[in-house]
Amino acid sequence: MIKNIGYLIVLAFLFSCKAVIKVQEFQNKEVPEAPNYLNEENWAVLPSTYSVDLKEFETKSIDSLKADVFYVYPTLNTAKEDLRWNAPIADLEQQYKVLNKVVLLQASAFITSGKLYVPYYRQAHLRSYSMLEKGGKKALILAYSDVKKAFEVYLKKYNNGRPIIIASHSQGSTHTKFLLRDFFDDKPLQQKLIAAYVVGTVMKPNLFKTIKPMIKPNEIGGVLGWNTFKKGSYPKKKDKFKGSITSNPVTWDTTKTTELYQHKGFLYSNKKIYKRALKVEITDGLVWSTNPIFPMRLFMSFMKNYHVGDINLFWQDVRENAELRTRTWLEKN
Repeated sequence: MIKNIGYLIVLAFLFSCKAVIKVQEFQNKEVPEAPNYLNEENWAVLPSTYSVDLKEFETKSIDSLKADVFYVYPTLNTAKEDLRWNAPIADLEQQYKVLNKVVLLQASAFITSGKLYVPYYRQAHLRSYSMLEKGGKKALILAYSDVKKAFEVYLKKYNNGRPIIIASHSQGSTHTKFLLRDFFDDKPLQQKLIAAYVVGTVMKPNLFKTIKPMIKPNEIGGVLGWNTFKKGSYPKKKDKFKGSITSNPVTWDTTKTTELYQHKGFLYSNKKIYKRALKVEITDGLVWSTNPIFPMRLFMSFMKNYHVGDINLFWQDVRENAELRTRTWLEKN
């Protein structure tokens, strides 16, 4: 009997703790301090601050690069117990994830095409997308205000008229869609746009006035995007991505299927590149991928949504395509 009472007390305690973790509506007074992008410490990556790990992916000196890459990272604040709508940029856990996960596995694909710029920003919590009315919309707008300000400072302080690649994933792509609208679409700066790799989001072909989906490997001035799932799998809302821009991240054209020999390389977290690791099929707004051939493939066999690997599954493919589009832009201008 005493044991049962003790068990009930523990259960009551656990449920009471769970009840405490309750998300409050967005409050302006709780907004983290806005970053000043004139200060270098508010940038995760500048050409002068590449980490040793990032430099391992270089094949040429930074000074020889004639283009820039502005990269906006995905949602990294996903913990249910974190009640903040927006994470301050000084959050050390988030900084670690930015530098040691997405910069190394995603942004690194572009550093042979241009000088890399990655601003920290007050990213919105993952719940923002499912709780838009309670505070998610405000949290996302706040996050974009940082990205926009960082880009303004980048243009004034760093760009010096150089051509630009825009690259982003997930929440980062939510923001870069607005960035493209505010700075490039039907505006003079579009002439400096090499390509926009806006990955891991819904993006309709008519979203922009003058920025169009690109369907050739060497096209410039347009946009690319895709969402990756295991072959035969769909999101919970099956038609969520139907009609969205769906670039083929292996061939970069209108080809619907590929073979193993066409895949150039998947970058895994061990920093090894696995070539000829997967085949893709384009269907219903999705990039269907076979289970990649690499040492941890058994783990991925249980996954249906490959969203987390949207870029690094095609890391070498993206790298070579960004190089091609950059060469094309430079040859034409």
